[in-house]
Amino acid sequence: MTTTATATKQFMSTDQLIEHWQGHRNLTRRVIEAFPEKELFEFSVGGMRPFAKLAVELISIAGPALKGIINKNMEAYDEEGFNPKTKEEILKKWDEETEVINHYFNQISEERFQETFNLFGQYEFPVYQNILYFVDNEIHHRGQGYTYLRALGIEPPFFWERF
Repeated sequence: MTTTATATKQFMSTDQLIEHWQGHRNLTRRVIEAFPEKELFEFSVGGMRPFAKLAVELISIAGPALKGIINKNMEAYDEEGFNPKTKEEILKKWDEETEVINHYFNQISEERFQETFNLFGQYEFPVYQNILYFVDNEIHHRGQGYTYLRALGIEPPFFWERF
């Protein structure tokens, strides 16, 4: 009989995870900044939403979701509450939500990352998977933004420059 020992190692600290996520947020903010005002709200490719709408989605998910995790509140996702008319409004709200994310993220205990949580009453996964989804979703939509910028003849920021 062969016995295999399994060691539990931490791959990434919570500080490293939030730093990684905020690096992506910094880059997405730079993508928002790269858009001309009109095109941010109107330009799309292949029927996809304009980048302003994608940014509003990202703003409407992360902070409220972390607040929901901390407060164990499973209210439905609401994208209707924030309707910006300018790039400046989006960037201001983006920065405010960055602080909301930092505030609530730092309240999640190590144990809670493994806890299953029904996010927005419809996504039942461990907390860490929900957080990784926030990052993945942002990367996905930022890729759409890169496509839009290139179609507009604008060089997007380098994807590896996150700070």
